[in-house]
Parts: sequence; structure tokens; C-alpha cells
Amino acid sequence: MGQKGEETRGRLLDATRDLIETGGYFGTGLNQVVAASGAPRGSLYFHFPGGKDQLVAESVRRAGREIGETLHALAETAPDAAGLVAGVIRLLGDRLEESGWRKGCPVATVALETAATSDPLHRACSDVYGSWEEALRLRLAADGHPEPDDTAATVLALVEGALLLARAHRSREPLDRVTRRIVALL
Repeated sequence: MGQKGEETRGRLLDATRDLIETGGYFGTGLNQVVAASGAPRGSLYFHFPGGKDQLVAESVRRAGREIGETLHALAETAPDAAGLVAGVIRLLGDRLEESGWRKGCPVATVALETAATSDPLHRACSDVYGSWEEALRLRLAADGHPEPDDTAATVLALVEGALLLARAHRSREPLDRVTRRIVALL
């Protein structure tokens, strides 16, 4: 695929990410994706012959990689796992607040709406969450934490829950509270 094709594909994925994150899977139509991306309708079917589920799954994976890259970058500079998690929560909180409380986790809405009914979307969400949990686990293990597997799962669940509560309350307070608890836990 040429550069123009990659750019068009990227625009479709970015538009999908924004739309599903703010409006959910069921609130996002393919016509909206085409309009938001500025791509020709035929490009949608060329790049994503599997339809909406393929488009959304690839968008979730792409968003997951972006957050994963942020996790890995912070893991290299944070003094410890607590600093890593506090940094991630701060960045996600900034993103949430800057979006007018519309963009929390780029995976959560899809996971909640479709993971039980769509195998491709279930796999995409599970893979992304698994990669984030693994990044946390690796840092916890490197820091000598006695239970890195269980703690990584707990921390991820706390962060996801805090993002949901922050979005619902339109307040950073849940994020601040969870950050304090995670720092104490670690």
C-alpha cells in the first residue's frame, strides 16, 4: 500500500477512535466515520473489507498501542511503579478533562458494549488490556514487588474504574483518590 493509502487508512482509524470513544460502538455509524475522516466511502471497504467490526477492532488495537507506548516511555523514566501509574493517570486525566470529559479510555466503551457479543472486538479489547497489564507487571517485577501479576490486574482495574467515575462526575477527584491509593498500595 502506498503512502496515500496508508494516510487514508490512518484517517479512517483515527476518526473511528474518536467517534467510538465519545459515542460508543452503537452510536457510531460508518457514514459518520467517512464524514469525519474525509475519506472516500470506497476506501472504507477497501481498507476494511470485514466491515465495522474490523474497523473498530483495528482502531482499538491502534489506540492500545499508543497508550502502551506511553506506558513503556513512562516506565523508563519513572522512579518506580507508583510513579509510572501516577504519571499514566495524570496523562489520561489531562486527556479526559481537555476533551470535556468525553474521552476516557479508548478501549473501555467498546469492551463494555461489544466484548460479550463480538469475537473480533472481544479479542482486540482483551489483547490491549493484556498488553497494558503486562507492561505494569514487568515494572512491578523489576521493582521487586512480591505479587506483580495480581497487583498489575488490580492497578489496571483501579485506573479503569477511576476513569469511568471521573467521566461520570466530570471531576478529577476519582483519579486523584485512586492515585493516592495506588501509591499507598505499591
